[in-house]
Amino acid sequence: MMKIGVQTGGVEEAHGIDGAYRIIHEAGFDAADANIDHLYSYQAIVNHQSVPAFDASDKDCLEYFRPWKEAAEKYGVDNYQAHAPFPSYILDESGEQNDYMIQVLKKCIIGCDYMNCRRLIIHPFFLGYHEQLDPQTEWDVNIERYSRLIPEAKKYGVILCLENMFTAYRGKIYSACCSDIDVACRYIDTLNEIAGQKCFGFCLDTGHLLLLGKDVKNAMVQLGDRIEAFHVHDNNGVNDQHLAPYMGVLDWNRFVEGLRAIRYDKTLSFETFNIWNTIDKELCPEHMRLIAQAGRMFARRAAE
Repeated sequence: MMKIGVQTGGVEEAHGIDGAYRIIHEAGFDAADANIDHLYSYQAIVNHQSVPAFDASDKDCLEYFRPWKEAAEKYGVDNYQAHAPFPSYILDESGEQNDYMIQVLKKCIIGCDYMNCRRLIIHPFFLGYHEQLDPQTEWDVNIERYSRLIPEAKKYGVILCLENMFTAYRGKIYSACCSDIDVACRYIDTLNEIAGQKCFGFCLDTGHLLLLGKDVKNAMVQLGDRIEAFHVHDNNGVNDQHLAPYMGVLDWNRFVEGLRAIRYDKTLSFETFNIWNTIDKELCPEHMRLIAQAGRMFARRAAE
């Protein structure tokens, strides 16, 4: 039976990690998407800064993952998936920061195993609109860098999930790595062939699909059982707002049809952190309950 999850981000900033898992549990969720990306901020990455969590040894770095592990165990919430720090790849002439990110991602895999989390979402290795790589170079970079993570994925039993991305220029949304679902499928199949077993899957982001005008059901059917995780959220079709279902313009009936078509039976996880910035925080726990109820409704209708 499908479980319903939500990211720890948003609530985590307001109530801390322990408080986040308590509220997630009380709202009726079964699972969490652990925002371990908080260990290494976007700003620190683009500024080429290292951080203690990932400078530590493989053994010592586990202490930094302990809060997510202990809170999940305390409240009976499954750490179904986790989100790695991002961006995974930046414009880096020396290559030192991008190599450091491989070290970061390897330690995140180890941390996932420690947290009993079996799926790690790792953004593809791509650059923004102005620095974007040509398609063949982008393909080569991604295959090379994801392949470097295969030994850890195998050793620790963690599936690495690519995600459909986008970029923007002057208020206009453009496609980016894995937004072409044909190419996304080819990435997963090629990487698993290199690994010799299933080490890679896909995290389908519904909001990113919507920004690019892509049909959610068609994308789900095309990816099929490559889908290992979801980032379920809504938006106005223009901005990446990370809102709850029905607060934007996504066709949720098509989403349910997609779940039914692929017979999805894993965890359905929401990435709706922005409700904590959109409505009064006193109302947010109740809004979390509504999101959990929406997930249960989607699961029930998909099973009909």
